[in-house]
Amino acid sequence: MRAMRRPAGPSASTGPTRAPRHSAVRTSGVLTAVLLLTAAPVFAAAPARAAGQIELPVLRTELTGGESCTGASKHTAEAEPWTVDALGLSRAWTLSRGEGVRIAVVDTGVGADVPALAGRVTAVGDGDGDGDVDCVGHGTFAAALAAGAPLDGVGPVGVAPAAGVLAVRGTAERGAVTVSLLAGAIREAADAGAGVIYVGPALEGGKDELTRAVAYAQGKDALVVAPAAPDALPEDEDESGETAAAQPWYWPGSAPGVLSVQDYGPEGTRPEGAPQVSGVDLAAPGDAVAGAGPRGRGHYIGSGSSLAAAHVAGAAALVRARFPELSATEAARQLTATAYPADVPRLDPYAALATLPESRPGSAPDPVPARRHEPASTAPRDRALAVAGVGAGVVLLTLAAAVTVPRGRARGWRAADGS
Repeated sequence: MRAMRRPAGPSASTGPTRAPRHSAVRTSGVLTAVLLLTAAPVFAAAPARAAGQIELPVLRTELTGGESCTGASKHTAEAEPWTVDALGLSRAWTLSRGEGVRIAVVDTGVGADVPALAGRVTAVGDGDGDGDVDCVGHGTFAAALAAGAPLDGVGPVGVAPAAGVLAVRGTAERGAVTVSLLAGAIREAADAGAGVIYVGPALEGGKDELTRAVAYAQGKDALVVAPAAPDALPEDEDESGETAAAQPWYWPGSAPGVLSVQDYGPEGTRPEGAPQVSGVDLAAPGDAVAGAGPRGRGHYIGSGSSLAAAHVAGAAALVRARFPELSATEAARQLTATAYPADVPRLDPYAALATLPESRPGSAPDPVPARRHEPASTAPRDRALAVAGVGAGVVLLTLAAAVTVPRGRARGWRAADGS
């Protein structure tokens, strides 16, 4: 979470602002299909296959005018997603599941009838249609990553499976977004009493209007989480076929007080060509992740910082449920202060829940994390094991000394003279 230290960005824009469009699907080692570009942010129809898993269709971010709304996937992932282990969610859920906290999903809408979210979606206003109807699918996918429940106890699951979801459409029906639509949706989410506001789009412009909308949400004690950059960069306008350079900042992720997030994949690395920006607050799983489609029981697969931000939004709900006395700013600090050390600190939900906040009476000093060199995707789990292992080693060494030293003295042992 940043204070007012970021350089002044582009001037405000109240008219339509183009959201960076995907030029290609970002892939990691678990994706085998290469999906080609079309004129709009549309992916090829062929599904992607995760290694050793079922084929899943690829998540869309925007539809062209002539396309039908995204349908139900015919494929269901039943294996536990890699994100559960990477984030240590099984341990985190022993402390919090997000009960009583509402996550506003400001995106393409949220499918209220999706089984993973059934009974927990409330529509709030709309940008262009009903918030609980999702033609594109991106908003539903993000909501499921943040707060989805597994189907019959298996398959993809959200970070905060007991949290409520406020569906706030921040785009047009087919995914196009403007600054005014997005800013208005952030304000609506705050007025609806969201404890956490997830914002899916990352815009090149609109600094002033989106910063004001974020400040309004902060005044309502809502914690805003957004991607630090778009999921992929557009092609240059000169039709050269080359990918455009990343901008130094995107909005609302660069606004003061927003938790900005970038992604990493199952191997702990980012895909080649992923947009690089500075000043990112947290990294979280976002590459090659599986989640719910906008209707039905099937699953899709997607990649990008917007999906990483959904995981952080879920973690924020866990923290706000466990420590309800914390303000939005304090909850954000709890997440960043307990993150696993890296160039961009990595989200560690269990550490955020197990560490007493500084604002609590009798808080313990911040723990010193054990630095490890294993793949970063397992960092939170390994971090806990490393700390536990060090503690066990101290106990064993102490016990050994307690037994050995008295016996040595009884046998007349003495220190070596160094000769």
